[in-house]
Amino acid sequence: MRRAALRLCALGKGQLTPGRGLTQGPQNPKKQGIFHIHEACSPIHVNHVRDKLREIVGASTNWRDHVNAMEERKLLHSFLAKSQDGLPPRRMKDSYIEVLLPLGSEPELREKYLTVQNTVRFGRILEDLDSLGVLICYMHNKSHSAKMSPLSIVTALVDKIDMCKKNLSPEQDIKFSGHVSWVGKTSMEVKMQMFQLHGDEFCPVLDATFVMVARDSENKGPAFVNPLIPENPEEEELFRQGELNKGRRIAFSSTSLLKMAPSAEERTTIHEMFLSTLDPKTISFRSRVLPPNAVWMENSKLKSLEICHPQERNIFNRIFGGFLMRKAYELAWATACSFGGSRPFVVAVDDIMFQKPVEVGSLLFLSSQVCFTQSNYIQVRVHSEVASLQDKTHTTTNVFHFTFMSEKEVPLVFPKTYGESMLYLDGQRHFNSMSVPVTLSKDYFLEPKESNIC
Repeated sequence: MRRAALRLCALGKGQLTPGRGLTQGPQNPKKQGIFHIHEACSPIHVNHVRDKLREIVGASTNWRDHVNAMEERKLLHSFLAKSQDGLPPRRMKDSYIEVLLPLGSEPELREKYLTVQNTVRFGRILEDLDSLGVLICYMHNKSHSAKMSPLSIVTALVDKIDMCKKNLSPEQDIKFSGHVSWVGKTSMEVKMQMFQLHGDEFCPVLDATFVMVARDSENKGPAFVNPLIPENPEEEELFRQGELNKGRRIAFSSTSLLKMAPSAEERTTIHEMFLSTLDPKTISFRSRVLPPNAVWMENSKLKSLEICHPQERNIFNRIFGGFLMRKAYELAWATACSFGGSRPFVVAVDDIMFQKPVEVGSLLFLSSQVCFTQSNYIQVRVHSEVASLQDKTHTTTNVFHFTFMSEKEVPLVFPKTYGESMLYLDGQRHFNSMSVPVTLSKDYFLEPKESNIC
């Protein structure tokens, strides 16, 4: 099985495959251009990232002011471009940002990020990545003609996140970096990386690819974004990879099991699993028994309910996408832990589609299920939906896919129904879809330039 994260982990200290384009060396976490993420991501603390985002869109920190703030944004419609041709092109360097999470140098931050096993909460990292991705896109589309940005940039998709370490130390500084790597008419792909201090070097621990979309100032319709101009062969390759990623996502969607029948190989897989569960004593299609070391898929579920309070809102007064990812991840982790009987470690996250925004005040239902296992790997799918208080209907807002690695080999999971069989095949597809991302060198962006942040 191709596992990008595992290949990365197998490499020596401070080294990466040449194809990834990332080089490591001594780095100074206090260098100019790095700012602290801890000042932002919690409603309790003053966050530079979130403060910067509020400043860009003119959002207030007070919930009672949100209606007036949104009314003021209506006046920004005149600053929206009528076509992409009217917007100046940008370079990948223009959106490059570094963010420091000083867990080691500022121990008081650890409480928010700490697990009971004395590791870093991955759900908090997802929140930080989501905020950073939005800020990167605003840097790409920075305009001097308006005090506030006329764009509403939101997360459309988490394409993939690959981890290369089981645990992150809560006693060592963490650094994030990222930039826009591909641009369409109204969408942008963002590449982000995460490093942790080891000795005097920041070593890579995570690669992430997000897709963001630009909306108008009221977040009601699409808006054009600045084009991206690659400046050399390395950037051209990264841009080409973005085009390939777009094509891959379209192809994956077009062959969805919600649209097309399984392949012949997949049908054979399901039929063989079905035959292996028939009771040899009865010779009946209805009599089913589990093979050794197996669990029915229907017995691998966990559910939770969240009341979406204003505290968890984003700068557009919808529920923060990072909060949704954190809650989904924590439920998925609990599901994998309960299923495998030992502590699981996240290996990869992929194909998180933000289908509909979640309004403040919503009742958010999360349903997690193990849908595929192999050796000591557990593929977990989390489905989120909101309930309408008026007509009692439920609407899907997100679907999350997480790959975990357990400390020991886990049972096989077997579907009983046709619907569960499709979930099994979908989980298998996601498990098999990992690939090595293309990234630019860390040092590539370190040439002297005016700060994008301050």
